Amino acid sequence: MTKLKGKVAVITGANSGIGLATAKLFAKEGARVVITGRREDALLQAAAEIEGEVLPVLADAGKIDDIRKVISTTVAKFGNIDILFPNAGIAPFQSVEQTSEELFDEVIGINLKGPFFLVKEALPYLNKEGVVVFNTTIAQTKGFAHTGAYVASKAGLRSLVRILTTELKEKGIRAVAVSPGPIDTPIYGKLGKSEEEVQQMETAFAAQVPLGRFGSADEVAKTVLFLASSEASFVNGAELVVDGGLSMV
Repeated sequence: MTKLKGKVAVITGANSGIGLATAKLFAKEGARVVITGRREDALLQAAAEIEGEVLPVLADAGKIDDIRKVISTTVAKFGNIDILFPNAGIAPFQSVEQTSEELFDEVIGINLKGPFFLVKEALPYLNKEGVVVFNTTIAQTKGFAHTGAYVASKAGLRSLVRILTTELKEKGIRAVAVSPGPIDTPIYGKLGKSEEEVQQMETAFAAQVPLGRFGSADEVAKTVLFLASSEASFVNGAELVVDGGLSMV
């Protein structure tokens, strides 16, 4: 398994969920993986679970100084970067009426501002034929209630993919996105809801998916691997949906 042999991949928010699943898969495919997270214990535990060359960097995905540290640490260790996966994100579901300015700023800061400046800081070190893979969401096409700030941030990422497709063409760097639907990750346990409420929400979501279930982090990771590998060498500017058909009905 050597689809990414010798490649250097930076994955933010990789201490759990989609980020960790992707880091594990990338490492198995031969990549040297840099993972970030803002909880040191969880980050070190994640690094211990990855079989291969891994560099954990403690960093908050929404803080510019931390973003610069991630890139400078990566470059000092590995020289350049081949794959950038700005995966870190939060999803505190609130109605527009209930959303405070502080919450809005936090969501935009981590989900949109962070990835934007991660790309900016990484660009001087991204190799030709490198790739940036963003993590968006199918919620931007569905109009789900209580997702206003979250969807605004992710829709911004989708538009950024298009902009980068144009801006990076001379460098031969691709910009793409993976767009997950309901995925079984720890993010649902961080919504400030009771276990019963989370279970009810998950059941309701699953009932809407044509395949009748949540997706797994591993299924999303396999899609990210495809987008980041040479198998997707002519895929550029696209957003690949992984949602069991939810956005199609």
